[in-house]
Formats: sequence, structure tokens, C-alpha cells
Amino acid sequence: MADEKQSLEMTRRAVIAGATLVPVAALTAPAQPPERALTAAEKQILEAFVDRLCPKDELGPGAVECGAANYIDIQLAGYLAAEKEAIVSGLAAVDAYAHSAHGRPFTGLSADQKDDVLAAIENGSATTVPNARGFFNRVRRLMLEGMFGDPHYGGNSNFAGWDLIRYPGPRQAVSPEEQKMSTLPKPYRRSAWGAEHSGH
Repeated sequence: MADEKQSLEMTRRAVIAGATLVPVAALTAPAQPPERALTAAEKQILEAFVDRLCPKDELGPGAVECGAANYIDIQLAGYLAAEKEAIVSGLAAVDAYAHSAHGRPFTGLSADQKDDVLAAIENGSATTVPNARGFFNRVRRLMLEGMFGDPHYGGNSNFAGWDLIRYPGPRQAVSPEEQKMSTLPKPYRRSAWGAEHSGH
């Protein structure tokens, strides 16, 4: 019994002693920035693409301001890594088609020329872009996720997407006053993962 107690004491001491060896800096260090999948040039093409799908206007921010391209970039380095090759080759094909149709890179085109390129991709007439319509729809879907998803995943910068659609954010409970249809909900401005996960 005495031996068991001494063994238990030793185990506790060992655990406590081991815990004291953890540097305080490791516990208070800021979170590391998320990994990125795209090169700077690829990201520029993606930003120009989503900017024309949902541009900033008098009603509010567009896809770029809402962090949609940032979301896609981060997710292609993580959960969507299996799609990275298809997205990167699709972006390259968009740029090549812009060169052949307008003699300039996609990022250097006017807004109308970019819209012409994207219309050709959406309707499938841009035959040099493999699976053009499927690629267009996939980027559009990812753009929407990046604009309106939880900021924890790298998009919806500063809750711009939620503000745009007047979504107040997730919360566990609301007051009777906040449930009235005549009252606009007050923005909560927190990720479902907590304040520390509210954007990258």
C-alpha cells in the first residue's frame, strides 16, 4: 500500500515536472498562417475570375473583398488538395484562351473582355479549356463558399459576406426581441469555432 502510494506520488511528480518544462512562448505563440496552394500569378488569375463573377458594386463588396480567392487558395492546400491540379490547369487554360481571343493575359483584359472570356467558358464554346462548363461551375461554387462560409476556413473576410446577406452569425440563443421580424438582427461577428477562428 505504501509502495503504491509512493509510486502514485512519483507519477504525479513526474507529470507535474514534465509540464513545467513546456515553454510559455509555445503556449502563447500566435497561430501559424495557413498554407497556400497557388502561386502569386495563379492567385491573380483566380481573383480576376471571381471578381467578374461577383464584382464589387454600390450594394456592397464583391467576391475578392469577401475573401473568396483566399478561401479557395487555402482549401486547395488542405481539404481540397485533390482538386488543386484541376483548378491550376483550368486557370492556365483560362489565361491561354484570353491570349488567343484577345491577345492579352486574362488579368490584363478590360471588364467586358473578361466577361466575354467567362461567358465562353460557361457556355462551353471556349473549346481550348478542358471541361470548360464544369470548371466554371466549380469555381463559382467555391467562390460562394468563400464569400458566405464560416470565416474559420479562410474566406468571408471581416464577415463581409455575412454582412452582405444580413446573416448575423451563429449563436446559441437569441432574445424574444431579436426574434421579431421587424427588428434587424444584431451582427454577432464570431466564427462557429470561436473568436480566435474568425478569419485568416
